[in-house]
Amino acid sequence: MTRFDTPASFPLPGRRTLLKAIAAGAGLAVLPGLSACGGSGGGAATDTVTFGNNLSDQVPKDAITAALRSFEAESGLKVAINTKQHEQYQEQINNYLQGKPDDVLAWFAGYRMRFFAGKGLTGDLSDVWSKVGGGYSGALKEASTGSDGKQYLIPFTQYPWGVFYRRSVWQQRGYEVPGTLDELVALATRMKADGLVPIAFAQKQGWPGMGTFDQLNFRLNGYRFHVDLMAGKEDWQGTKVREVFDTWKRLLPFHQENALGREWQEAAQTLQQGKAGMVLLGSFVAQQFTGPERDDLDFFPYPEINPEHGQDTVEAPIDGYLMARKPANEAGAKRLLEYLSTPAAQLAYLKADPTAVATSSDADTSGYTALQRKAAQVIKDAAHITQFLDRDTDPRFASDAATNGLNAFIQNPDDLDSILKGMADQAKTIFTG
Repeated sequence: MTRFDTPASFPLPGRRTLLKAIAAGAGLAVLPGLSACGGSGGGAATDTVTFGNNLSDQVPKDAITAALRSFEAESGLKVAINTKQHEQYQEQINNYLQGKPDDVLAWFAGYRMRFFAGKGLTGDLSDVWSKVGGGYSGALKEASTGSDGKQYLIPFTQYPWGVFYRRSVWQQRGYEVPGTLDELVALATRMKADGLVPIAFAQKQGWPGMGTFDQLNFRLNGYRFHVDLMAGKEDWQGTKVREVFDTWKRLLPFHQENALGREWQEAAQTLQQGKAGMVLLGSFVAQQFTGPERDDLDFFPYPEINPEHGQDTVEAPIDGYLMARKPANEAGAKRLLEYLSTPAAQLAYLKADPTAVATSSDADTSGYTALQRKAAQVIKDAAHITQFLDRDTDPRFASDAATNGLNAFIQNPDDLDSILKGMADQAKTIFTG
């Protein structure tokens, strides 16, 4: 099997650590720094609910704190917040869930939720859904449902991926939104001639480049191929996947150099400073903009590549909350989760972090920023919604083969044969082994 090695100066994130632990069956010890505020148990509500938080950047951290303080004021219960750095939270969650996790904890909808639910590591929330399900779309319920037909997640916020830019910069230089790949290439060529970095780009954290792969894949090959590829039903050495990388290779000269040494926040700041013309990220990119700068931020869905699929698919990950399988305060946990499903809770969060949109269909959107309104409309108009590569596939594949493969391609796009062979070999082992 081909192995991808990344230079020591560009270490991969510890996501691989998580997958090795999962593959090995992982022990029961909770890793340092992600121990719970409370222990396992169950029963009637006490005066405190413990809350595992992965929103470590200051803006979303303040936002979820605001929502939880609203819950405290309404319920009379206290919430003990246990915040862990976002990447480390993901690395450690397997052991965390097997130890003594917090009563309520942050996680993602879709495959990643079903993975742990299938292991019996999270609590059944079907009774909560029987109360709150009317406020969610069928697609959100589906994304919150395990393989056994039970619900295990309460959706909270959602955000689209797109190509973000500053309107003032584009107006000053006369740039127009591209509708096709050829128009995108022509625009990037013009930006480069104007002295701008056409596409700000970061890959130090291992996952941002997955967004580029996804956009190119479902624009070229469609939603169904994306789903089947993520499920191990399509060949990573096939012509369709090769075409994705060949298209990306055409675009690489317009991407910011040295991406493996740059975090997404730094790439976003390049756009914020007016040094880059575009960046492909989720709408969380707005966290790096303040005041008038945020009002200057706009985006468009990735341009059409294959007319058969147009722009029918949008990547719009769903963030939400799980319950521990044996929470110390089960009644309090369910009360908090019920609250997190409400428009009041979600809007309290979005007031402090207006970079995402509420998942509740009952949420009043009149207070949304222009960017939020556009985000909500783009999600609503999409024929298909994807979660994101590392949420849509087996975590063992995402955190090892996909991360290493994409990094190797970014470093040496001419080594595509060995890169695809390595990814295909690992997919075969994971999905058919």
